[in-house]
Amino acid sequence: MTKADIRKKYLNLRLALSEEEWSFKSQAISNNFFSMIDVAGLHTVHIYLPLILKKEPNTHLIIDRLQKEFPKIQISIPRIENDQLINFYYEDENQLKKNRWGILEPAYGKLTPVEKIDLVIVPLLAYDSKGNRVGYGKGYYDRFLKQCRTDCKRVGLSFFVAEPESIRSESHDAKLSGIITPKYFNTFG
Repeated sequence: MTKADIRKKYLNLRLALSEEEWSFKSQAISNNFFSMIDVAGLHTVHIYLPLILKKEPNTHLIIDRLQKEFPKIQISIPRIENDQLINFYYEDENQLKKNRWGILEPAYGKLTPVEKIDLVIVPLLAYDSKGNRVGYGKGYYDRFLKQCRTDCKRVGLSFFVAEPESIRSESHDAKLSGIITPKYFNTFG
């Protein structure tokens, strides 16, 4: 299957989830994040804001819990500028506005230095058993992840198990170091 075919398949699977399934699976992913990731040693976590219309896992659940239970961890969120992700420390919802794709992003704030980020929560549509991922095809996260420290963890969130076929990786693609689903956390070597 091509990346375009995989993209279409998994977007349709996500869109077919009922609101109850989406909510339940998002909560399960959030629970697994906190039971499987050692957040105590983290200083800065980059996390995307979900595109609810495309039923991305609800990362607000993770953000809210980080803010309540781990207030010393700084949260960084992305904004797209000139085909690049520009990262800002998350302050509150007043900082957010919708971009042309309907994604909430920071309208203002303090820039997050890329070298400060310890963990990146990576959006995706699909992944395989080797840590290759398929996103929306614009390459924003591939370019961003190449700028991150080599010890920065790259964890994807997915409602589904790994794509059974290997996803063809290209030189510009950045691999995941782990995946969190509603049922498990898996690391890639």
